[in-house]
Amino acid sequence: MAERRTEKQRKDAAIFFKKTGRKAQKGVEPNDRGYDHEFQKKLRRIRPEDFDRLINGDD
Repeated sequence: MAERRTEKQRKDAAIFFKKTGRKAQKGVEPNDRGYDHEFQKKLRRIRPEDFDRLINGDD
């Protein structure tokens, strides 16, 4: 079960980083991106070691 939760966290993080990390396109409003504040709160609560594993994909 913890493995399934970790996989979901990894997928959620990938979506979050893709949305917030992309560069603004020329002529398009840069603030038009969706932003999940609840997921940001969850990321802040993750231990640094777990966050590093989540980003780098280490198990």
